[in-house]
Amino acid sequence: MIANLFVVGPAGSGKSTFTAAFREWMIKNEYDTITVNLDPGAEILPYTPDIDVRDIIDLSSIMEEYGLGPNGAQIVAADMIANFVEEIKSEVDSYESDYVIYDTAGQIELFAFRAASKFIVDYLGGNNSMLAFLFDPALAKSPSGFVSLLMLSSSIYFRFYNPFINILSKVDIVDDKDLANIAQWSKNWDYLYDSLLNENPGMRKELSIELFKALENINAFRTLIPTSARMLYGYEDVYTAIQLTFAGGEDIEKR
Repeated sequence: MIANLFVVGPAGSGKSTFTAAFREWMIKNEYDTITVNLDPGAEILPYTPDIDVRDIIDLSSIMEEYGLGPNGAQIVAADMIANFVEEIKSEVDSYESDYVIYDTAGQIELFAFRAASKFIVDYLGGNNSMLAFLFDPALAKSPSGFVSLLMLSSSIYFRFYNPFINILSKVDIVDDKDLANIAQWSKNWDYLYDSLLNENPGMRKELSIELFKALENINAFRTLIPTSARMLYGYEDVYTAIQLTFAGGEDIEKR
């Protein structure tokens, strides 16, 4: 086992699409990779998981047994995963794969902010776990939106305290001007601060500036890795970030 990558991010940020595309890129480059779906509520996935938590946990059964609606069942299911981590880990280990990509729940709070989640990540991945947080460009293209995503990303980092990368998904749908701004905000704190100052006056602007200062004080800066699932763009950089963390910068031997 080289690395376990847990893909997290807000609903709609493209976690499952990223998982499918990164797996495709890894296989094309002859890296031994499997995918694990950790979202019991996923209805349709753009890939076929090698291991699927839906085979173990059924939302309909939870709703019927506990008399819950869809949202309540999702919460119960998210915590129930902890009861089956030994079974999931056994299946993962049986593949003897170098890389495991974990696709997490669509609603980020179901994975990132449940008490069981840290245990799940530690048990499944141990010291070889990295989290990839996806920035949705629809929100990231405004300075205040970028800061809010950076704040969310930082809170998840401090929640798990594992190696961590920030990824900008779906760059093929972003116009050149917005993409250039996002890239500059990612690399240059001063440019982001100036952009915040130039936003329309209001409470959101003032709050974003205060959040920015807090993030600056805790050194929450991380450069974004831009990716496009449609073009299979940026995944070499994601792989490089993984191998720099877990293989000391050396290229990982292919099976």
